[in-house]
Amino acid sequence: MSNAAQDPRPACVIVGAGGHGRVVLDILLAARRYRPMGFLDSNPALHGRRMDGVPILGDLSAARELRAQGIRSAVVAIGDNGVRRQFAAELEDAGFELINAVHPSANLARTVTLGRNVVIAAGALVCAHCQIGDSVILNTGCIVDHESMIGTASHVCPGAKLAGRVTVESGAFIGIGATVLQGLRIGCEAVIGAGAVVVQDVEALTTVVGVPARVLRSSPDYEEFAEMMVPPALREVLTARSR
Repeated sequence: MSNAAQDPRPACVIVGAGGHGRVVLDILLAARRYRPMGFLDSNPALHGRRMDGVPILGDLSAARELRAQGIRSAVVAIGDNGVRRQFAAELEDAGFELINAVHPSANLARTVTLGRNVVIAAGALVCAHCQIGDSVILNTGCIVDHESMIGTASHVCPGAKLAGRVTVESGAFIGIGATVLQGLRIGCEAVIGAGAVVVQDVEALTTVVGVPARVLRSSPDYEEFAEMMVPPALREVLTARSR
C-alpha cells in the first residue's frame, strides 16, 4: 500500500504558486493537518513544473477534475486581496472546502474565531476575543491584540501591530511594520503604508503613510466610487450605449 493510501490526512490543493504559495505550503507541511497534493496557478508557463517538490497541476479550471479525483480541500495563497476573495468564491462554487493554514508557532488565544481560507504565518500573535474573517492573511510575526476584528480578504503584513479593539474592514491592507493604535477603524480597501503609525480612523479606499500616518491618497467621491464598483466590461457597454 502506498504512503498516500496510508496517510489519513485530507488531501488539499494550494491556489497560487508564487512566493506566498511557498509560505502556505511550508505552513501546511509544518502543521501536518492536511496533505498538499499540488498547486494551481493561472500562469501557463508554470504548469507541469514542481515547486518545493510539489507539482503545479494547471489553472483553476482543473479544480473540478481534482475534486472528482478525491481532492476536496483548498486554500488560496495569493497576496492580492480581491483576487484571493474571487478565487475562494470560485472554489466554493466548485464544491471545495476552504481550509485554514495556521503555522504551529502562531499563538492564538482560545477565544479567537476564524473564518475560512485564513492564513496565519509563523510567529503571529492573535489575542483574546479577536474575530478573523474569511480569506484573511495574518503574516509573519504580526500582532492582533484583544477584541480586534479583521474583515474579509484583508492582509496584515509581517511585523504589523494592531492594538486592542481595532477594526479592519474588508479588503484593507496593513503594510509591513505598521502600527495601528487602539480602538481605531481602518476602512474598506484602505492601505496603510509600511512602517506607518496610525493615530486616527482611516476612511475607505484611502492610503496613508508616515509617522504619524497622513493621507497620501484620499477616498474617491461618490461618483468615482460608484464607477469603481462597476466591472470594466460592463462600464464599456454602458459607455457605448450613452454615446
